[in-house]
Amino acid sequence: MLINTRVFIAMELNSQDRPFSIKLWPPSQNTRQTLVERMTSNLTTKSLFTQKYGTLDKEEAEENAKRIEDVAFITANLHYEKEPDGDGGSAVQLYAKECSKLLLDVLKRGPSNRDSEEVMTSDDTTAPRESVFDISKGKRAFIEADEARELLKPLKEPGNSFTKICFSNRSFGLGAAQVTEPILASLKGQLKEVDLADFIAGRPEAEALDVMKIFSTALEGSVLRYLNLSDNALGEKGVRAFGALLKSQNSLEELYLMNDGISEEAARAVCELIPFTEKLKVLHFHNNMTGDEGALAIAEVVKRSPLLENFRCSSTRIGSAGGVALSDALGNCTHLKKLDLRDNMLGVEGGVSLSKALTKHAELREIYLSYLNLEDDGAIAIVDALKESAPHLEVLEMSGNDITPNAAPAIAACLSAKRFLSKLNLSENELKDEGAILISKTLEGHSQLKEIDLSCNQIGGDGAKQLAMTLVQKADFKSLNINGNFISNEGIDELMDIFKNSPDMLGPLDENEPDGGDNDEDDDDEGSADELESKMKNLVVN
Repeated sequence: MLINTRVFIAMELNSQDRPFSIKLWPPSQNTRQTLVERMTSNLTTKSLFTQKYGTLDKEEAEENAKRIEDVAFITANLHYEKEPDGDGGSAVQLYAKECSKLLLDVLKRGPSNRDSEEVMTSDDTTAPRESVFDISKGKRAFIEADEARELLKPLKEPGNSFTKICFSNRSFGLGAAQVTEPILASLKGQLKEVDLADFIAGRPEAEALDVMKIFSTALEGSVLRYLNLSDNALGEKGVRAFGALLKSQNSLEELYLMNDGISEEAARAVCELIPFTEKLKVLHFHNNMTGDEGALAIAEVVKRSPLLENFRCSSTRIGSAGGVALSDALGNCTHLKKLDLRDNMLGVEGGVSLSKALTKHAELREIYLSYLNLEDDGAIAIVDALKESAPHLEVLEMSGNDITPNAAPAIAACLSAKRFLSKLNLSENELKDEGAILISKTLEGHSQLKEIDLSCNQIGGDGAKQLAMTLVQKADFKSLNINGNFISNEGIDELMDIFKNSPDMLGPLDENEPDGGDNDEDDDDEGSADELESKMKNLVVN
């Protein structure tokens, strides 16, 4: 599954007759559209991922591909504007990485069931009928004044009972915002949930800021429990454009600020403009440019949120110092049920600090700690803490942390106490046969286990066989992924025989290396010498 962005850009630049001064950023509109078409194809054609998670229909795939490309472009462009590097090479790489990461998220989420979603909305017995006004369905589109007048008519009907509005996936221009302003102002006494995710896409910055200020002023003083401002490339200017709305909220329970290009300065603005978080239960801050300094500001928000149950701060460029600050703040959140810190660089120090906070999280159900550079010492500290807390833990993910067999005894001891565990992901580590055997034996009595991923762990036939024999006996077990290991051809035959009565339990083994050795990240059926293509391929597959 390849997205050859550099080739696209190079072709476009060649057509512009610039043989001696090649500037890779920004890509042309044609290049961007071609990338959208490639991602649409990835989402609709047969592959290892779509076989596992399902293909999307063309309309849904195209919608997602356009959204992915737009978010990736905005993120990379912010990077380029802040740190111009001459030819734009680093912006291209970030663009590629973001596209791959978001594409993988969509693949794993699989196709949506829109009919069932609509039925659920209309048959919702916990809210009045007609309580949700949602214009996000269908194709992504710009909205101007005339269309806004027609589209928003139901909101002007006297006595309507709308408590939630969703304007995401439609891009509001200045005229549409001016039409919308008095309508929202008239409703703010009854609104409880507002979704403005991705509602200014493609607008010039000056217009986008004006639109945000109009919506903010219109909704100022509303008493919201849910607010979603994701996918808007806010930056500090955007956060401050929503200042009137944010400062007036003292009852928020859910706040979403994902894919917003929030830098250190923007994070400080978030901390400043959202002073009331005592009731906050959900805070999602995924895929921003926060860094360590910004993490200090977000840590302050977390520290002021004692009721927090669901915290996502993944892919935010946080290092050790920021990880320590966040961990200290999370120690105050004793009601935490779901924690996602994936794809940061906490390191051993951050992992040890996090382990201290985890001792207080008795209600934790899901924890996602992949790609944090924990190594053995950080991983051991965390699983030792989890062993004594989180008695009802259901999901544990610690992929890509350079964990070796030295940490396996501590992991096994932790898992032995987690009888409610349903999903375990330790992929892309170095557990080898020794670690796999120890962990699989620990899981023999776990009746609720449904998914295990130990792919890319240098596991041989012995470890794979022990895992298979342990898991095949579980009635409710769904999926074992041990691809990308060092299992001999004979060992694969044994695995197939073990799972002959339930072949769907065993994932694909097409990336297995029977002869062992280091994985060649550039080895693919559609392999290419192009550096960026290879980088993007790996990002998608991981």
